[in-house]
Amino acid sequence: MRVVCAGHVNWDVTMRVDSLPAPDAESVVESRRESGGGSAANVAVALSDLGVTASLLGSVGTDERGERVRRELTAAGVEVDPVQAVEGRTAVKYLLVDGDGEVAVVDDGGVNEAFRVEAVPEALFEDAAACHLTGQRPETAARLAERASEAGLPVSFDPGRRLGGRDYTATLERCDVLFLNSREADQLPAVPGDTLVVRKHGADGATLEGPGLAFEHPGFGAGCVDTSGAGDAFAAGFLDAWLREAGSGRALATANACGALAAATPGSRPDLDPERVRELVDG
Repeated sequence: MRVVCAGHVNWDVTMRVDSLPAPDAESVVESRRESGGGSAANVAVALSDLGVTASLLGSVGTDERGERVRRELTAAGVEVDPVQAVEGRTAVKYLLVDGDGEVAVVDDGGVNEAFRVEAVPEALFEDAAACHLTGQRPETAARLAERASEAGLPVSFDPGRRLGGRDYTATLERCDVLFLNSREADQLPAVPGDTLVVRKHGADGATLEGPGLAFEHPGFGAGCVDTSGAGDAFAAGFLDAWLREAGSGRALATANACGALAAATPGSRPDLDPERVRELVDG
């Protein structure tokens, strides 16, 4: 099974701090690490961990960080041939993580939204099981959703933190599965009635609603170290189970298990061992 993932491909600089800084305040950096990141890339790596082939659509710069991103993704089993190298520097995100695992993000810019849809070959969507979109330029997301739908693929979408400032109406019209946290759900007044809406409630689990169905799962008490990447792991877990037709309830439980394992692990790319995920769901 292969899933096409599209969106940001970044370089993350993660700093654990004693507290998230308030205005006119100062925080102390306790540790620092660097690695590849970006929601689309994180989902692709998580799917690969779960045994799904992931083809990644995104853009990186022609700098050293771009090369390091590609090497990391290749080592994780992600298909990186569709990742476009664009003249400029790879996008850098600075992630501040406090002792409770809460995250604040600072975007240092880069080329992660320079991706050109017209350069994507039609063959990329052939034989794929689904197309997963993450936060990116609305025009890019809409065109990718259109092409995936035309190829007969279900489209899932996780718009992310910048939902409030962007108009994703055209993408939502072609969306089969929509992932939202509580804040994002408040920013989105309505979604098409035939869309499966998966709402993430952090440590309180998640809910799934759609035509004629409603499921709720309370989540898993795995502890919280770092919530960065937890939503991406959640989406990967849901898609893996849902596409394998495990049932909506099982898909929601699997998503919560992957999200919990991610939140209990430092960094945005936890090792999602399928057996460990199954044990958590069944236990």
